[in-house]
Amino acid sequence: MKFARVRPLVLMSLAFGCVPLAHAQAWPTKTVRLILPAPPGSAPDFLSRLLGPKLSELWGQPVVIDNVVGASGHIGTERVAKAPPDGYSILFNTIGPIAINTTLMGKLPFDPVKDFAPVTLLAKTPNIVCLHPSLPAKNVKEFIALAKSNPGKLTFGSGGAGTTQHLSGELFNVLAGVKTMHVPYKSSAQMTIDAIGGQIDYVMHNAPVVQGYVQQGKLRGIAVTSAKRLTGVPELPTMIEAGLPGFEVTAWFGLLVPANTPSAVINKIQSDSVRVLGMADIKERFQSQAAESVGNKPEEFAAFIQAEIAKWAKVIKLSGAKPD
Repeated sequence: MKFARVRPLVLMSLAFGCVPLAHAQAWPTKTVRLILPAPPGSAPDFLSRLLGPKLSELWGQPVVIDNVVGASGHIGTERVAKAPPDGYSILFNTIGPIAINTTLMGKLPFDPVKDFAPVTLLAKTPNIVCLHPSLPAKNVKEFIALAKSNPGKLTFGSGGAGTTQHLSGELFNVLAGVKTMHVPYKSSAQMTIDAIGGQIDYVMHNAPVVQGYVQQGKLRGIAVTSAKRLTGVPELPTMIEAGLPGFEVTAWFGLLVPANTPSAVINKIQSDSVRVLGMADIKERFQSQAAESVGNKPEEFAAFIQAEIAKWAKVIKLSGAKPD
């Protein structure tokens, strides 16, 4: 009789223990929103629109790309931080709101570590150092000499404070011993237009965006900010090769969900995202845009984020960068 009484309790416990697994197996049952705190036409926008349709095919549900811009990416990032932890709001993050702005801007409307569960690092992409063709400098050495002879006169643009475009310029000022002026824009798209038009002197912009303009001669590429040269512009040296040891900057993009999202749902998003990154057509498109696909595990991405926060805190302190 004792066993007869215990048995229903055991069965009940097993049933409740299966609830999270059943939830994960059923997910998703409705539209998934991929929230991107960057404008249309940006590098992360391009990459997200490659990923979204593929995930939609795998999940059998719509995946909507939602560009939520403003406040240096904080509005879109905060929206995911405060969303229900059910996997239906996924942050396609950029480096600024997660790794840079916590130091650059101080108190944020979210905690980049506590409010999110990392899913996977999708890709990395370097910046290309681009001058307006009207400048006389043809390489990094000549550009440094030009900047030293015109202190405080040359301008560089960014898509806003806290972007890699911003911090690349500040790091250049420090390592090259020069003073160039930061001009923040409300969007990287407008900054790109003004760079081509000559309203600003130079940019250190995401390779997927400016590689084509360099190849067309609309901007003069003089170096890349990665540790290795890019296959799309192999003639351009790295900044390290050009004489600035320690100059390595890469923008990166990954997926995060609200903290307390079920681990089974996180693992499904991660495994399916990695599956997409391995597809031949996606690999080709990423490579054509100078994006290096990664696809690591959640715990690896979490460690990467912590390391990036520490790295950029040092750069910000060294450069004296401010949120213009």
